[in-house]
Amino acid sequence: MQRTPPLFQKHDWSAIQDAQHHGMRQEIADLSADQVLSVSVDDLCDHFCAKYSIEVPVLLEDKIIADQLEVEIDVSGDPGRHWNTAGPHYLRGVEISVTVPFTGDKDVFFISPNVWMSMPPHADVEQSSIIIRRRGVDLTADQVRSEVNAEIAQISGHLRNLALLVEPYNNTLRDMARQMIEVRRNKLLKDQNLVAALGFPLKQRFNAPQTYVAPEVRRKIKPTLPAVRSGSFTPEPALSTPDYEHILKVIDDMARVMERSPSAFASIDEESLRSHFLVQLNGHYEGQATGETFNYEGKTDILIRVNGKNIFIGECKYWDGPKKLIETLDQLAAQTSWRDTKVAVIIFNRRKDFSSVLKSIKETIPKHTSFKREVPIEDETKFRYVFCNRDDPNRELLLTVLAFNVPTPQ
Repeated sequence: MQRTPPLFQKHDWSAIQDAQHHGMRQEIADLSADQVLSVSVDDLCDHFCAKYSIEVPVLLEDKIIADQLEVEIDVSGDPGRHWNTAGPHYLRGVEISVTVPFTGDKDVFFISPNVWMSMPPHADVEQSSIIIRRRGVDLTADQVRSEVNAEIAQISGHLRNLALLVEPYNNTLRDMARQMIEVRRNKLLKDQNLVAALGFPLKQRFNAPQTYVAPEVRRKIKPTLPAVRSGSFTPEPALSTPDYEHILKVIDDMARVMERSPSAFASIDEESLRSHFLVQLNGHYEGQATGETFNYEGKTDILIRVNGKNIFIGECKYWDGPKKLIETLDQLAAQTSWRDTKVAVIIFNRRKDFSSVLKSIKETIPKHTSFKREVPIEDETKFRYVFCNRDDPNRELLLTVLAFNVPTPQ
């Protein structure tokens, strides 16, 4: 007598996929303006991918356990038995329960894999396991083992079919979420700029994000503000990614000169080292790059400012081990205010084993308390990460670590 329910029969996969997309679209539409503008797009994508992705269960067949329970079984419908009276007739029998643990989402067991099934598999579905039951008054081990193995094989086959459907859905989920968020974000920014262009004072909301990208940093930093009247909404300047890359290239070019001519820089200290970079940067940015400028709670080696606002912060250090690197990151965090969004650490190695230094940098950075994620970059001596602001987890910093080998001449 089969008591467990059929699997893979309750929901159609196409309907599930449409419902997931609709739910994510609606949730993004219902986000407050502050959530959309204050939280990074990547963090929002992480959230929605985690919430709306589907993990097809994988049966852990090496962890199967079995149990038995003595039960009363109605055998009145058994054609091999004959009774003189009608009604239920009970005999003492046994119920075998085979528990199969799994990883993944339990609700997937109720989704149809778009495959016709005349006899679907049966099992009870719990939070992290399925239970296949067999009961009877004269069961044999071979019979139960054969039936349970066949049931497990059928369930595994349907899960594989579902995985083929779910994989492309999961793979496109992040891009879909990003597109939805960007559309909403751009609409909110456009609406803010519309109100600002009216020329009337804009009602301020507490902690409302106010940033824009400062264009044309090359040769001259001259941000273009929205055309508004005095007293209207005034965004804060921020550095665009292409301009950030250009600043790093100027630093990289200067460091390459040092690598090629180590004897010329053999005896200089960190202050003198910084001065060489400032000369190059001020040649590009018309004197707006400064050194050892007080910023927030400390001093920074290289600082580029626009209209009194910091848009780039850099630290120059000689390599002195992982502990010193963490201290440098702490120092940078103390120097970085809420508006600073792009920073860099320039590391010079005067030891012979540069490969071990690069390995140590890569292992050390993720241990910092402000680390959020690594950003891929195609350069074996450069590393890029997203850090959160020390005082505001929703405010992100783009950190690039540039490492150069300038050995001391023998």
